[in-house]
Amino acid sequence: MATVKGDVHDIGKNIVAVVLGCNNYKVYDIGVMCSCEKILEKAKEYDVDVIGLSGLITPSLDEMVVVAKEMSKAGFKQPLLIGGATTSKMHTAVKISPNYFSMEHPVIHVLDASRSVTVVSSLLSELKGEYVQDIMEEYDEMREDYYAGLEDRYFLDYDKAKAAKKNIDFDAIPPAPQPRKLGNTVIDTVSLEDVVPYMDWNPFFQTWELRGRYPNRGYPKIFKDEAVGGEAKKLFDDAQAMLKEIIADKSMQLKGVVGLYAANRSEDGEDVHLYESEEDREADKRLATYCMLRQQAEKESDEPYLSQADFIAPRGYKDHLGMFAVSCFGCGALVEKYEADNDDYSKIMAQALADRFVEAFAEYLHRVIRTDMWGYAPDEQLDEADLLKIKYDGIRPAPGYPSQPDHTEKQTMWNVIKCHELAGIELSESLSMMPAASVSALVFAHPESQYFAVGQIGKDQVTSYAERKKMDLSPCERWLSPILNYERD
Repeated sequence: MATVKGDVHDIGKNIVAVVLGCNNYKVYDIGVMCSCEKILEKAKEYDVDVIGLSGLITPSLDEMVVVAKEMSKAGFKQPLLIGGATTSKMHTAVKISPNYFSMEHPVIHVLDASRSVTVVSSLLSELKGEYVQDIMEEYDEMREDYYAGLEDRYFLDYDKAKAAKKNIDFDAIPPAPQPRKLGNTVIDTVSLEDVVPYMDWNPFFQTWELRGRYPNRGYPKIFKDEAVGGEAKKLFDDAQAMLKEIIADKSMQLKGVVGLYAANRSEDGEDVHLYESEEDREADKRLATYCMLRQQAEKESDEPYLSQADFIAPRGYKDHLGMFAVSCFGCGALVEKYEADNDDYSKIMAQALADRFVEAFAEYLHRVIRTDMWGYAPDEQLDEADLLKIKYDGIRPAPGYPSQPDHTEKQTMWNVIKCHELAGIELSESLSMMPAASVSALVFAHPESQYFAVGQIGKDQVTSYAERKKMDLSPCERWLSPILNYERD
């Protein structure tokens, strides 16, 4: 098993390895950021029966296609299993499977660790033929439905989508006031204790694949669930014990950087220009530009076709944009310690807690930005539960996620707020943040800004986007591959 090139996330893969190991399968976990060459080389060296690929960020989807193609070229015969948060059965059926699938060596999406034993045992049993035939038929049908759906689905021309953008009346609802401090600020005095009240424990149980049934879904109701309540409570108690230990010995630390800049959307309304000062804004001397993507899939209502650029006022208004990147450091050393002790449970627990710490840090910091650093909501009186329900003005969408599903925009953020130089947060070649327990986001203050998904987009928009980014079309299409409404060449 391997996390593919450029991706540093491996909690799910670690859980799969433990589950398979407990069922008497020998698992070779070759780590994270594994190149295709390394994966194939190790598969031959260990003479494995099955190969598993994992990934969390969307560029990993494309890398999995590359691995499948290379396995086919090299004449591999092992079944290929696909898993990870960004993967899906549909993507596996449509994009990966056609490059490698056969009755001898199928490509199978594994939804979670609990399914891994069933899948592997079926592939290694006398019933393999029947099992693979069922999956082949299911994937063939999914592919047909997918392509038929593309034919049935309508997309607006990019120019028409732009004309149907969200028009905020910035006179009636003006931009937030100027931030109290412009530029970059290093955040290195926030303690683990400070962020504990902001922790959302629901993703913690999802990581461990514990799910309560209605009406006992989610934390803390999951403890009342007949099927998983007891295990969930034991897991939570273990987490609390390790959390207290981590806080006591300071084995994890939080650090990040915030940037607050003058900003206006571009003349064509599709991008957001940043300026270092009001003088630079007046002179249109741009520090950087965030390129945005717009919805194009036709809507049955008269709802606007959204882009994040819509939430920033045009020139003539004094608007601003915030951004931050934060990390939880120290998890790697803990993981190495537990690996040396062959303590897989504690290793996965430490990774899960690092994720909770950094997500809580992001929530905490966003509040500080709203109430103090930017200060557009100084009187905000929300408890932590309200924060998790997003009952405040403004949003903090992450580059690479649905509102701006292009990870290359992280490079702009890293250049502007100096994430590596000021906070030690790096980007891999696939633009996965390192350490793995990291969060980055843009901060929009306008009360009419909202979360949304761009969805699939057409070649007319991709061509314009590549031109605006000064990027060749082919690599641009590769980065945007999961959201293209056409097959790229």
